Amino acid sequence: MSIRKRLTGIWLMSMTLLSYGAYTTFFVAQMSAPYIVYWTLPIFQSIALIIYLWGPDKLEKAPFKIMYKLCYATSFFVLPAFIFIFMGLISQYHVSIPESIDATEMPVEQILPGDETIIYKTDVVYIFFPKYSEIDLECGKRPSKSDDSITWCCGAAFQHAVELSFNHDNIEGDHASYGEFYDSPYDRDADGAFTFSNGQFHYEFENKTEAVKKAAEEGGCGFMQLAMIDDTCPVMDFDRPRARCYRTLAELNGNLCVIDSVKMMHFDEFMDELDRLGVTNAVYMDMGAGWNYSWYRKADGKVRTLFGLPVPWSHNWIVFRK
Repeated sequence: MSIRKRLTGIWLMSMTLLSYGAYTTFFVAQMSAPYIVYWTLPIFQSIALIIYLWGPDKLEKAPFKIMYKLCYATSFFVLPAFIFIFMGLISQYHVSIPESIDATEMPVEQILPGDETIIYKTDVVYIFFPKYSEIDLECGKRPSKSDDSITWCCGAAFQHAVELSFNHDNIEGDHASYGEFYDSPYDRDADGAFTFSNGQFHYEFENKTEAVKKAAEEGGCGFMQLAMIDDTCPVMDFDRPRARCYRTLAELNGNLCVIDSVKMMHFDEFMDELDRLGVTNAVYMDMGAGWNYSWYRKADGKVRTLFGLPVPWSHNWIVFRK
C-alpha cells in the first residue's frame, strides 16, 4: 500500500471518530446550530471509511464513485465543525469571579448595590449590581471595551434569523434605542418588556408595546424578552431537559441587577434560586454559544470578560453606563 493510501486511511478514520465526537458534544450540549450538519457528517464519514476499507478501486458504477468522492470531500468540514462546537461548549462555562461577595449565608435583604459595581455569589448564582446612571440598548455595532463609560454589556433581545448584516426588523419584539421606537414583526405573547427612561427602569407584562413606545418618547430604551417573573410570580415554564447557563435581568430588593447561574444547571434549579432570593420582576436574557458574550468593568477600571466568544451575527446588547 502506498504512503498516500495509508495517509488517506488515517485521515478518514480520524475524521470519522472526530465527527462522532462533534455530534455527541453538539447533542449533549443542545447547542444552537443547524442540526442536520452534525447529524449527517458522521454518516458521510462512515460511508467513506467503509468504502475505503472495502476498496474504492472495486467501485464499477459512476454513481458510487461520485458518492465516495463526495463523502470523502465532506471530511474537510469535520475539523471546522468540531472547533466551532468545542469553542461553543467552552463558552457555556461561567468564569470564576474572585472579587464576588459570598452571599451563601447572607440575609437576602442585605444583597444590595454599592457605590461601585458589586457582585454577590450564592451556591447557585452570581448577582451583579452594575454601577449606572444610564442604560442603553445598543444595536448594530458591538459595544467596545475601551468605552470606559460602560460598566456592563451583554446580549439583550433574541434575533429572528442568523444574519451577518444588521436590520432592526430581525430583532424579536418591539424595541427602542436612544429614543427611537422600532416596530418588530416578531412579537410573542410570552414576552415581557423592560424599559429605561428618565433615570428609572420599568417592567411591563401587559401593555408591552405601549411601554416601549413611552420609553422612546422619553428618549430612553426598551426591549422585549421572555417573561420570567411578574410581581414575584413565576410566569415562565421553560422545558429544557439538559443543563445550560442562564441569565436574567431582574429586580431584587427594589434594585436592578443581572443574575447569572454559577455553572451549567437545569432551568428549574435557576428558577428555584430566583424564588428563594425573592426576585420581584425578571425577563430572560439571550444566551447560548456566542450569544452569551458579556463583560463588566471592575471598580479599578479593568474589564472582566464573563463569556468571551462573540459571534458576528449577534447585533443587540444592553449596556449600563456610569
